[in-house]
Amino acid sequence: MPEQTITPEQNEVSITRSFQAPLAAVWETWTSADDFTVWFGAKPGSVELDVTPGGRWQAIIETPGGDFPLSGCYREVVEHEKLTWTLDFGPEPVVMSAAFSETGGETTIVYTQDSAPGGGDEHDDCGDPEAGAKGILDSFEQQLYSRLPA
Repeated sequence: MPEQTITPEQNEVSITRSFQAPLAAVWETWTSADDFTVWFGAKPGSVELDVTPGGRWQAIIETPGGDFPLSGCYREVVEHEKLTWTLDFGPEPVVMSAAFSETGGETTIVYTQDSAPGGGDEHDDCGDPEAGAKGILDSFEQQLYSRLPA
C-alpha cells in the first residue's frame, strides 16, 4: 500500500500519496489523455486535455444512468511541479490541485480538492469527496504502475 496521509480541512480534502516511480512518469501518466482515460474511467475517445494555463479539459464518464460529461479548465500549470484545475459542476466550480515532488526515485503527490462548501448541498450527487479522491488516486496508481517497466 502506498504511503498516504489524509488531512480533512473545512471545505477541503487533502491526500498525500507516494509512488515508487520517477517524477517524469508520474507527470506523463497524470497529463496524457490516453492514460487519463484509463485512470479517470472515461469513455474512450471522449478525453481532451489542454494542459496549459487557461486550457480546457473534458471527459465523458459512462454511468448506469447514461453518459455524464465533465469539464473544467487548468488555472495553473507548472510542469513537473503543480497543476490546479477546476471541475465545472454546479453554480461554483470545484477546485483541485496536485503538487508533485521527487526524492530518490519516489514521487509524492499532494492532491487537494474543495469539498462542497456549506455542507455540500449543491454537490450532493458527487458523493463523498474524500472517497472520490482516494478512488481517483487508487486508479491512477494502477495505471502508473501498469506503464512502468517491470
